[in-house]
Amino acid sequence: MVLNKFKKVPGGLKFLAVVLSIYVLTGIVDFDFAKIAFSRFFETFTGIFKILLIVFIVMFFVNIFVKPETIRRHLGKDSGAKGWFYAIIGSILISGPPYILFPFLGELRKHGVKDSLLIVFLNNRNIQPVFLPVMIFYFGTPFTVIISIYIILFSFVNGLIVGKILESKID
Repeated sequence: MVLNKFKKVPGGLKFLAVVLSIYVLTGIVDFDFAKIAFSRFFETFTGIFKILLIVFIVMFFVNIFVKPETIRRHLGKDSGAKGWFYAIIGSILISGPPYILFPFLGELRKHGVKDSLLIVFLNNRNIQPVFLPVMIFYFGTPFTVIISIYIILFSFVNGLIVGKILESKID
């Protein structure tokens, strides 16, 4: 009976309970270490929270001003080559850590963006215009151009493969 109640508890709450338990146990064993760990967690959380707030504000305005039909037309099942192009260019031009974009990408998925384009987007996050000069400095122009082309090509291949796998699972 207790096991059935435990199964009904959402995974996020279970994870929170485990993390809090670890903090409490660590605090009992070494309070100073737990205090440092918690303060570093709080610093990281406040840094991420500011960025997440911006992402949620952008999502809010996208939901107000961009119609789901527009998203489906440009990034949906019938988007064709332009959808792939938008996913590649968008992922290269948008900077920042990908975990900040996960809520935004999840919202786009709800509005009909193909899974294959999301895969392409996540793969091409490795090409960042900010880092290209540094790559050229350390590795040279030919290496930087070739690796960037490979990343784009293999993101396309990954998108096709994962898209087919996910389509077959849904059907």
